Order: sequence, then C-alpha cells, then structure tokens
Amino acid sequence: MFKRFIKIILFLFVLILIYVVYTNYPRLNIISGYSAKNMSSSIFLANRTFKVTDYQDNNFPPIKVANDKVDLELKSATATVYGLMKRKAIYREGLGSALITKGYDENKPFLIPKREKINTNLPFPYGDLEQKDTLFSTIDYKELKNAIGNAFSNNEVKKTRAILVIYKDHIIAEKYAKGFDKNSILLGWSMTKSITATIYGILQKQGELNINDKAPIDLWKDDERSQITINDLLQMNSGLEWAENYYSISDVTKMLFLTEDMSKIQKEKQLIGKQNESWNYSSGTTNLLSGMLREYFNSHQEYLDFWYSNLIDKIGMYSMTIEADLSGNYVGSSYGWATTRDWAKFGLLYLHKGNWNGEQLFNESWVDYVKNPTATSNGGYGGHFWLNAGGKYPDAPKDIYSANGFQGQRVFIIPSKDLVVVRMGLVGSDGFDFNKFLKEIVNSVY
Repeated sequence: MFKRFIKIILFLFVLILIYVVYTNYPRLNIISGYSAKNMSSSIFLANRTFKVTDYQDNNFPPIKVANDKVDLELKSATATVYGLMKRKAIYREGLGSALITKGYDENKPFLIPKREKINTNLPFPYGDLEQKDTLFSTIDYKELKNAIGNAFSNNEVKKTRAILVIYKDHIIAEKYAKGFDKNSILLGWSMTKSITATIYGILQKQGELNINDKAPIDLWKDDERSQITINDLLQMNSGLEWAENYYSISDVTKMLFLTEDMSKIQKEKQLIGKQNESWNYSSGTTNLLSGMLREYFNSHQEYLDFWYSNLIDKIGMYSMTIEADLSGNYVGSSYGWATTRDWAKFGLLYLHKGNWNGEQLFNESWVDYVKNPTATSNGGYGGHFWLNAGGKYPDAPKDIYSANGFQGQRVFIIPSKDLVVVRMGLVGSDGFDFNKFLKEIVNSVY
C-alpha cells in the first residue's frame, strides 16, 4: 500500500513538472539567453570572475535557475535551464558580447570601432591625473559622508556597488562595495539610451540632421507612419505599438534575446496611438534610432567610429564599450559599459551644457530639449532622459534630470546645485530609496 502511495506521489510530481516546463518552456529561451549574455559580457568585457557573476549579477529569479558554462579560450558562454534551451553568447573585441541565433556563422568577419586615447596632463575629469585635495566651505562633509554611508547600509537589500558625487568638477565623495573600485566596469543598462540620444544632438549641431525631420524609414513612406519625426522617437511619443515587459515574452525580451538586428522589431510595428499624445517607454524605439543613424554615414565603419570619436573618447570615457548586435548596430537601448567615473563624465558634459573643456560638442539648446517634458509623460520624461519636473522625487530639486537604467543605475544631473551624482547597483527603487538618497546629498550642499 505504501509503495503504491509513493508511486502515485511520484507520478503526480512528474505531471506537475511536465506542466511547469511546458507552460514556461518559451520563457526558458529568454532566461538562458539573459544568463549567457550577461555571463559573457561580465567576464570578457568587465573582467569579473565566473563566481562573482554567478553569485551576484545572475543570482535573481528567474535567471538564477540557469546553468552557465564558459569557454575562456573561445571567449564564449553558454547557458541552459534544466538542461533545456541552450543559448550561446560570443565575445567580439571592440563590440562586446552578443547572443548568437540559429544558423549564425561565428567565423563571420566583423568591423570594430577605431578608438583613440588622448593623454592630457590634466586631473580628472579632463585627464588621468588625480585631483588636488579641495575643501569647499559650501559642503557639510559629515552630512555627505552619512548620506553615502546610508546608501550602502543593509547592502544585502540595497545592493549598491558604487556612489560618486561631483561638485564643481571635483569628486567630493566616492565609495565602492567590496570587490569593486574606480576601475570596475559596470553595465548602465538603459542609461545607454541617453548616450544614443546625445549622438543625435551632436549630429544636429554638425548640421547633418534636424530632429524635426521625418524619420528616414522606407518601410513607412507609404502609410501614416511616414509622419513620424525623429523628435517623436526621441521623446518616446510616436504612437507605435510596443510592450516593454521584462518578465514575460514581450517585444523587448524578444528584441534583446531572440533577434540579430534589434533595430527592426519596432520598425515593423503599427501605429496604435497619435503622435505627441501617446507616450510609451520603448527600448525598441531607441534601437530603431540607433540603427537609423547608419543612414547619416557613408559606411558602417563611419557609423561605428562616430560614437567614440565624437562623444565617448572625446570626453575621455575610455573604459566605455557600447555592445553591438549581430547585424552591427549598437544596442543603444541597453548595453553600455563603463566605470563609475566615466559615467560621471557623461553627466558633467550635460551639466556644462555640452561644453567639454572648451569644446562645444552639442548646442546648449540641446540640453533644454532633453529636459523638456514629453507630452503625456506627466513631467517624467524628456528627450531620452528622465525628469523630476513632475515631482517623482518630492524632496529633491525639480531641475534634476537623469540617465536611468535597470536595477537602479543612475546618472543624476543637478544644475541648481552644480552636482553630478552617480549610483550603480543591482537593485532599483524596490530596494533603494532614491528620494531619500537625493535629499540627503542635496542637503549637504549649501
């Protein structure tokens, strides 16, 4: 009787297991894809170990159920879930890691961006020398130290990796979690969107485009989408269909983990709303913008080089890599990696209204543009930057605008206080109180 009972229990267990696997099987592709891609980038781009990546970066549900393997010689990572849905990511020098799709030729030649480092005999942020110790009478250093300490307290919940505060071009606070330092390369996730938008600002200053022009997309020329402008796309207000859900099989997860050309999926969507009346956050829109940029260059090589020669390397963000998809488009929505100090340089560029050590990279009016609230965003979004105009952080200045990324990556620009504040971590507002953090930082500056 007991043996029969055990058999029934085992049979029911197997049925439940089959049901769980069957109902979640399509999601396994996303889970193993995320795990393999993140493992590959973390090891080969950010120079972290398998152990650290597995224990920290990939250790959250449902990703932690994936099993990863790494080939150090071939620079690749594979992942499966319960032995199913094997996915592989390969690392390409200069382009970062990418998930390969069925039938992709791993030996296919590829172009890489040309990089140039200019050595200057200047301290940070305009060079590699250390800054001179500077004390400001307008800073309450004890209060500032407490604010930074609070950002790391109970770090099992907050999961803060780095905090950097810059005042009047000087680092006034800098702290890293154990195992990280000023040379650690960290993924900015959607902070990369603000990098993508900035390329448009630079090209506009150079007279190569006007953001009020119609988007140069042949697929749209014979239907109502032909009226969509670059501005509509930069403000996430085109009216195009898009589902940004990372916990299901949605447009964004299919784009990031199942496609070779990430610029196509948003391009093929239909209008479901009206321009300037339908704000909808869309990583697909940013990757459409990234791929669209190739229309403004004579060659793919020029496209690859421009991001670095005219922005990234121009302001000394030498640690930064923008990863590319298999088609050679930068994944401008999500895959920018850099040190905390280099992310801060990007914030400083905006704090100085596009001027970098005497050179104007984009017009001052571009800053006003990205800070202008998009219609129907309730004061929360501008031109690929997030805003505090609508009071998202009620105890912080309304003039704050920021580059935001998944898991709480932030570059806050605070003009009224002459501050740039960077926070990098592994958890967002569900474990970190940004309003309290900003309030404490700002209150330390008189």
